[in-house]
Amino acid sequence: MEKLHIAIATNSIEDTIKDYNERLGCEPCSFIVNEYALWRTESLNFSVRQDPTCKPGELRHLGWEDSTASQFSQTTDVNGIVWENFSAQQQADEINEIWPEANFSPE
Repeated sequence: MEKLHIAIATNSIEDTIKDYNERLGCEPCSFIVNEYALWRTESLNFSVRQDPTCKPGELRHLGWEDSTASQFSQTTDVNGIVWENFSAQQQADEINEIWPEANFSPE
């Protein structure tokens, strides 16, 4: 199964979490204080990250959470947008590598 992945930047992770909890109807499944949050719904994989290299609300990248992905891959489309393809476990591994305290498991 594939879920659309959307990753945006923010300058206020706490305010963004409050807003998107309401919009998505659930709380993030992974949260790193002052840095990152991830929501995984039935159809969407959505992340926000405090990223000083991006403006708040700016698209960081798009992609697919794909249960059949054998490895993480990344391409850039004709518009310069980065597209990632990954499994839920590959995403969890990346989160745990960047933030070991997350101890995130997708299940």
